[in-house]
Amino acid sequence: MSAAVVVIGVICIAVFAPWIAPYGEAEIVSQIPFDTWSSQFPLGTDQLGRDVLSRLIYGARNSVGIALVTTILAFTIGGVLGMAAALAGGVVDNLMSRCVDILMSIPQLVFALVLLAIFGASIPNLIMIIAVLDATRVYRIARATAANVVVMEYVAAAQLRGETSTWIVLREILPNVSPTLVAEFGLRFCFIFLTISALSFLGVGIQPPTADWGSMVRENATLISYGDITPLVPAAAIAVLTISVNVVVDWYLDIIHGGRDGC
Repeated sequence: MSAAVVVIGVICIAVFAPWIAPYGEAEIVSQIPFDTWSSQFPLGTDQLGRDVLSRLIYGARNSVGIALVTTILAFTIGGVLGMAAALAGGVVDNLMSRCVDILMSIPQLVFALVLLAIFGASIPNLIMIIAVLDATRVYRIARATAANVVVMEYVAAAQLRGETSTWIVLREILPNVSPTLVAEFGLRFCFIFLTISALSFLGVGIQPPTADWGSMVRENATLISYGDITPLVPAAAIAVLTISVNVVVDWYLDIIHGGRDGC
């Protein structure tokens, strides 16, 4: 499956970036800003004379790695709270759900811009802010899915045995909602990846000299007016990875629902 090959390829590039990249992430290798494509610099250089290909490779590690960590954190927060709210029910469920509704009523990108302007555009702040904001979406999915599980007899039996809420969530609810959450994980990763890239393009995401595909598009955008397609390379990388992950998720959904065997 070509989409899976793309995803695996990007992961391998991200993991082995220091060994694959011909130059360092922030190493200035040319005295000529925006040097043209050549055998020495296959994708030319940027405004500071850094090798674009090397930064593209390191950008895979930073963009994908930070997005993956953020997605895992968002699912940890949103998934646990969603399942706990479904199990608790009553006032606790209503209170948590209304708080989530308030957060979801504010456009995520605008909210992230405001919070990053307040707390600063560092990588830890970026991860935490995006994870908390996106956890609201995960919460809704986890709660809705878990609500169909908590009414089952085996959950009631576990409660009658005196099992703790933590035990019930981990042993009874989580295994039954995990297929839905796994599928949602891929989709949320795409949204988070695009959000981080957009914030970097706007200058409040991953900060220089750290390589990032979104910031690379902004840094080299002036080349478009001269007919140079260099800025389109990181933009294409963002698009191809997003589409590939979505295709893999669709394939997974087909598998768990007994559909076709590939895509």
